[in-house]
Amino acid sequence: MTAIERLSLNQWTTRRWSVREAVDGCVRHEIPAIGLWREAVAEHGLAETATLVTDAGLRVSSLCRGGFLTGPDRGLDDNRAAIDEAAALGAACLVLVVGGLPGMAPGGARGPGFSRDLADARARVADALTALVPYAAERGVRLALEPLHPMYCADRAVLSTLAQALDLAEPYPTAQVGVVVDTFHLWWDPEVLTQIERAGDRIASYQVSDFLVPLPADTLLGRGMMGDGVIDFHSLTAGVEAAGYRGDIEVEIFNADIWTADPDHVLSTMKRRFARYVSGCVESG
Repeated sequence: MTAIERLSLNQWTTRRWSVREAVDGCVRHEIPAIGLWREAVAEHGLAETATLVTDAGLRVSSLCRGGFLTGPDRGLDDNRAAIDEAAALGAACLVLVVGGLPGMAPGGARGPGFSRDLADARARVADALTALVPYAAERGVRLALEPLHPMYCADRAVLSTLAQALDLAEPYPTAQVGVVVDTFHLWWDPEVLTQIERAGDRIASYQVSDFLVPLPADTLLGRGMMGDGVIDFHSLTAGVEAAGYRGDIEVEIFNADIWTADPDHVLSTMKRRFARYVSGCVESG
């Protein structure tokens, strides 16, 4: 496939659009794949979303998200539901954001059961995978562990490096557990290219957005359009390609200004920036 044939719109980039609006936008802008979010799918209806995407001829590059495995019950029931949803949608993978310290809600609020024991939190993630992987495998769903930038370690993901994610994935077949390479989260890591090479066919998803400097007060919204920040997309994309990844490439941007902009303008800009900064390293075939 050519580069543009591998471009995917992660739904959160045009967050104000409904599922139907996002699908229609992909069709208008000739974007062949979409990364869906569970909240939006639930609002539209799971069966209805599956039919809508299929009828539009789009691939589902990922479903976001499962995870948050560090709580008292490891979130197993919700994650099994997420796996069922990914299966119904034919998603290439279910992204797992594994969760922060026990008792720590996203955004930093401490709750019951709060613990500073980081090693224990990571052990909880491993324990949860032992329960979830067989369930996902029975349904043909690939789980994709996503390491997040270390600034999110306390409240969103105790996996901060690709090496950590690969270590957790290693006991399982590559078809069952993969990893997400997200430029925003991994660009800073001096070992990232070595770990991308190590990952090989464990790469289940490649997500791109830029790292803005200075970061906004809400660091969750510090992603930018490619070219607006400091990331060297050439080296990361070349590494992912050399590792053998030939799946869709999602543009996933959390940014308040982009969310309030005209989504059609966002998609037009996204395609231009993708062509300029990313697609030059994408191989055909």
